[in-house]
Amino acid sequence: MKVLSAVSFLTDVASEMIYPLLPIFLSTVVGVSTTALGAIEGAAESVSSLLRLPAGWWSDRVKRRKPLVLAGYAIAAIARPMIALATTVGQVLAIRLSDRFGKGIRSAPRDALIADSVPQDQRGYAYGVHRAADNSGAVIGPLIAWALLTFEWVELRELFLWAAVPGAISVVLLWGFVQERSVSAAVSSAAPANAATGNVPAARSAAAAASAPMGAPFWRFLVVIFVFTLGASSDAFLLLRASQLGIAAPAIPILWAVLHVVKVSSSVWGGGLSDRVGRRPLILFGWAVYAAVYLGFAFATTAWHGWLLFIVYGLYFGMTEGTEKALVADLVPAARRGAAFGWFNAALGVGALPASLMFGVVWERFGSASAFGMGAAIAATATLLFVLLVPTSTETT
Repeated sequence: MKVLSAVSFLTDVASEMIYPLLPIFLSTVVGVSTTALGAIEGAAESVSSLLRLPAGWWSDRVKRRKPLVLAGYAIAAIARPMIALATTVGQVLAIRLSDRFGKGIRSAPRDALIADSVPQDQRGYAYGVHRAADNSGAVIGPLIAWALLTFEWVELRELFLWAAVPGAISVVLLWGFVQERSVSAAVSSAAPANAATGNVPAARSAAAAASAPMGAPFWRFLVVIFVFTLGASSDAFLLLRASQLGIAAPAIPILWAVLHVVKVSSSVWGGGLSDRVGRRPLILFGWAVYAAVYLGFAFATTAWHGWLLFIVYGLYFGMTEGTEKALVADLVPAARRGAAFGWFNAALGVGALPASLMFGVVWERFGSASAFGMGAAIAATATLLFVLLVPTSTETT
């Protein structure tokens, strides 16, 4: 888990050197409209999330997680810096799709690999640590970008090429130092006591576990996650709104870094708290914070409003990112975790494209306030559905 956290840290350094500047690059250099921006980001995230279902299922079937994780990180490390060579919308779309393809095939197996390696009462903490490492990279990456651009050591296009360095290091680290616990061992450790004592043959027990149903609470949670995702448009729009509020382009990477400082400082706390008080309260409160932030962006008028809202937005991630993943692991049998994380991320992906497209169209036709107001309303609806559909006691495995 520690090495995977380091890999995620380096990968996010590479990614976040690019991402906060991507909306500005696309709109000012390539000439992309907000609707096209929504289409690019929505399509990229949809590809990423939809691939996680077959990738997670396959890792369950072959009982190996690491090969897919390694391939996913390698593909992204190669594709991401290619944005420096893009001159058209089509090229940017192809590069973003390739980058997200890599993320898509690695994410569900990686999340299942983390769950396989820790006991249930430490899952929230484990995912919190992983998210903290990931978000730490999102602090360092923008700071590197800010320094390189502010001191004019590189131009914007050249900056994207430098993202290849931490990406390559992360792949080497993963290949050489991540040790995989077999899925069969994880299934055996989670098997019922009668199987462990010999009343049921181990092979038969493992086969039964691999075909066990994931359960109604998991599927209800999946429906609610999908609804919430419909209001969760790409963060590129928040960065665009920050620029609209008067935050200068050189300060945008700093704003993005501040957001991730808050994520880092709250992720371990949020994940650990979910181990003690339960997943449900953290998710409910976090989603309510999200709705409030979007509503705030709808009515914001000055630059300091943008800074404040980004800080609060970071708390939402700290409370929910690790907690949601821990809840998924809690709700399903050990042998189905890869597929469960695949379905979880597929739900995010199916909602990602319409969410960003709707947001971009509403922004373009009715203004940013209407778009953010729509996002807040959808998030509030999902929060209510979570109360109604996901029972208080759901941690069953």
